Amino acid sequence: MALTGRAALLAALGSLPVGIWEPSWAGILAVNAPLALACACDFALAAPVRRLGLTRSGDTSARLGETADVTLTVTNPSNRPLRAHLRDAWPPSSWQPGTEVAASRHHLTVPPGERRRLTTRLRPTRRGDHQADRVTIRSYGPLGLFARQGSHKVPWTVRVLPPFTSRKHLPSKLARLRELDGRTSVLTRGEGTEFDSLREYVPGDDTRSIDWRATARQSAVAVRTWRPERDRHILLVLDTGRTSAGRVGDVPRLDASMDAALLLATLASRAGDRVDHLAYDRRVRALVQGRTAGDVLPSLVNALATLEPELIETDARALTAAALRVAPRRALIVLLTSLDAAPVEEGLLPVLPQLTQRHTVLVASVADPHIADMAKARGNPDAVYEAAAAAQAQAERHRTAEQLRRHGVTVVDTTPEDLAPALADAYLALKATGRL
Repeated sequence: MALTGRAALLAALGSLPVGIWEPSWAGILAVNAPLALACACDFALAAPVRRLGLTRSGDTSARLGETADVTLTVTNPSNRPLRAHLRDAWPPSSWQPGTEVAASRHHLTVPPGERRRLTTRLRPTRRGDHQADRVTIRSYGPLGLFARQGSHKVPWTVRVLPPFTSRKHLPSKLARLRELDGRTSVLTRGEGTEFDSLREYVPGDDTRSIDWRATARQSAVAVRTWRPERDRHILLVLDTGRTSAGRVGDVPRLDASMDAALLLATLASRAGDRVDHLAYDRRVRALVQGRTAGDVLPSLVNALATLEPELIETDARALTAAALRVAPRRALIVLLTSLDAAPVEEGLLPVLPQLTQRHTVLVASVADPHIADMAKARGNPDAVYEAAAAAQAQAERHRTAEQLRRHGVTVVDTTPEDLAPALADAYLALKATGRL
């Protein structure tokens, strides 16, 4: 039950003349008794809240930054009309800051025995599963003096997926892949190490590609065409330990690594390679394995949606063992982790030979562009001190990357905006040189 502002206003206005002309209990009773009777009648005429039927429908998933519409159907089984204010409660991160009140509150009128639909539009600001909380309804009587109030649990979950902003780079990377595959109209042969087919020689072809045996059996000069290796195994390993929780700009390192992993997975599946995914810190947080080319991206996006950094140190030895279990035969292992000196030198370097002796290893890391800006600062003692600290951090990072390269590891270290295309370029370079 709830007393409305209209009833309080009427009580105050009625008490004012009593206080001026006849300040007594009898005067107050004379004003408030009719008001109390009107409130009781209004309460009796308000539609009951507990008997209402509520169901949900609508979107069950949306990419981060997009909207999701969830429809709430309210059924009034009583013989009284429902005049109500309704609040559809969701977690605060389901809306942009400052928009929750307008988006979650609704006014509705439902005649007896009928139903009405209303839509709550979510615009989440965080990945993961957003679950609906209570639906609170305040049902008013015809006079608007008194209201019935109650809450209903109407479960619904909207999964907010990674935004995959690097998708814009996919057409250019696929064009490069087609060039490597020898399917473009340029006069150079497709690069790669797997024999594809024979065709007639045209001016501009590399003479080293001439197949003399085939030429001897026919009247025209025949050249071999090549294609990059297919059906190779790509394992994306995502480090979800404490270093992935650090924010670079407005985005956690983990989210930038996810975006790069999505672009690489899409590109590799289009190239005919098998893509698996492992997220690990001290235990397996997500595993996508054995998916077909068309199912890789949906499965990976769904697995990454609920993934969050863990504020614990990653167990590099256990991570290596888990990667070897997922990829027992030769594969390209892409490790998305940090290039901080301590975790690499104490954790990754001692176990790296276990990976490199059987697999091709590529390490990708998110660099902070603010450090590069600090290194350029000049003009006052504080700026010079910051520049010196930034230069020291950069030198330490370069030294760590060189240690990895001496073990035969390909290293990609760049800013969040450039990480996804740089990682895709590194994959294409490995494919072009036959190192997969």
